[in-house]
Amino acid sequence: MIEIAGFVESFDDRRGDGQVHGDDGGRFYFHCVEISDGSRSIAVGVRVTAQRRVGRLGHDEVGQVTALPT
Repeated sequence: MIEIAGFVESFDDRRGDGQVHGDDGGRFYFHCVEISDGSRSIAVGVRVTAQRRVGRLGHDEVGQVTALPT
């Protein structure tokens, strides 16, 4: 896995998923169970670090999404 830095580009509380826009320009799917503080919700625009990996369907996604202090 590769650690990336970026920000939460979108998050849908009802569906529990969103996208991280990496500083490298990549966009990566994540599910709320991957938010490291266990909150199941994260605000759009928050700076994060995450672990890039291949998901169940063979697509790039991120896990261990961790909000950075502001």
